[in-house]
Amino acid sequence: MRVVIVGHGMAGSRLAAELHARGGDRKVTVLGAEPHRAYNRILLSTLLAGKITEPDVELAEVSGQGVDLRTGVTAVAIDRAARQVRTADGDRIPYDHLVLATGARAVVPPLPGLDPAGLPDRVAAFRTLADCRRILATARGARRALVLGGGLLGLEAARGLAARGLDVTVVHPTPWLMERQLDAAAGAVLADTLAGLGVSTVLGVPATAVTADPDRVRLDLADGRTLAADLLVLSCGVRPDTALATAAGLTVQRGIVVDDRLRTSDPDVSAIGDCAQHDGVPTGLVAPAWAQARVVARLLSGEEPTARYRPRPAVTRLKAAGIDLAAMGDPGAGPGEELVFSDATRGTYARLRIDGDRLTGAILLGDNPAVGTVVQLFDRGGPVPADRRSLLLGRAFGTAPATSSTSPALMPDGATVCQCNDVSKGALVACWRGGARTVDEVVAATRAGTGCGGCRDAVAGLVGWLAAADSVAVPG
Repeated sequence: MRVVIVGHGMAGSRLAAELHARGGDRKVTVLGAEPHRAYNRILLSTLLAGKITEPDVELAEVSGQGVDLRTGVTAVAIDRAARQVRTADGDRIPYDHLVLATGARAVVPPLPGLDPAGLPDRVAAFRTLADCRRILATARGARRALVLGGGLLGLEAARGLAARGLDVTVVHPTPWLMERQLDAAAGAVLADTLAGLGVSTVLGVPATAVTADPDRVRLDLADGRTLAADLLVLSCGVRPDTALATAAGLTVQRGIVVDDRLRTSDPDVSAIGDCAQHDGVPTGLVAPAWAQARVVARLLSGEEPTARYRPRPAVTRLKAAGIDLAAMGDPGAGPGEELVFSDATRGTYARLRIDGDRLTGAILLGDNPAVGTVVQLFDRGGPVPADRRSLLLGRAFGTAPATSSTSPALMPDGATVCQCNDVSKGALVACWRGGARTVDEVVAATRAGTGCGGCRDAVAGLVGWLAAADSVAVPG
């Protein structure tokens, strides 16, 4: 079978790795428009902060042994009748099955002074490694930066630049930050936390124009103010890249429409990752993209002909130094009971929504020892404890259920440790029993911690617990 994957981002590279791991008489061709190795887009904000270097964001690549990886090659057309993909250099690549993993593109807002075809000097989007390089090049010698957009990526970019010593202001058109994940109260606490970390905010005021010259960039606001800086970062959302699919006549709405098998309106073409729209919703997160890659690999390899993609509840984590935030479910009001705790002076906010005895939504900002338990309850739909205070405030006000991440011994084997790669405690224990003896060895074998990196401490804690347990069970 000839499989062509268009896109070498986090979804496309994972699918190539999944197919390679399954072996078989199969030729896989991967076309990546970007000229460099696949990289972990989630870690770009950490790169922006200077905490890691470019090699640290690179993903493991698969090439040779049935995988033909072509970087810097752009697919420009799909001939579905001939089952061929045409590239910008005129090559025609035949396929038996085509997988579109074209991702999403950063939205450039329709403001005077901005042209999506070419942004002015001192203005950069924040989506790709090339964008990150552009931001870093401009940030050298800069003293002040503006970030347009107070969503997840905008705040991560702002925190990263502040960590480099820049004076950063986030401009957001709605009255509070991360309005898709947070309520107004949580947004206010988050703004205060950011202020303490060197990031100020201007909220509820849309931008109206951008003016850039070789030395400065100015952002005009709807209330008549003008903000000036050395750098403007655009983080105004992303849009699924559906151009190839649209031109090929595939069904496209917000994204490329796919069914439970990730097949498009053409059964010989699949779509995964940010470009795909399953059950009316584009993904936008790494965990579903990697889950989709696994499903397609199982189907194409014949390993599991009945495999189907079943999305799991999404948990949003803000990956910015000095901020602990987890949000899940709809932040709006809903049925059932609601519990709220707020301590703005300590940057702590917790809100839980419970319907029956099931957690249907939560916002946890600041230091909360129960965050691991709350994520597990939301992810798996387990019953909440009778004393709800243990979830709001941690174990001091009650006994957390056995899913608590604070004690590996209490976690059931089915508890998910790595949300991005869907790795359970049981899988990590099995890896240890199979011979892995260090955190790096366990990570390499299971991929736990290779997504957002938020579970790395939990993996390390579990490995430490296993090592201690073995040392007791098997003396000297």
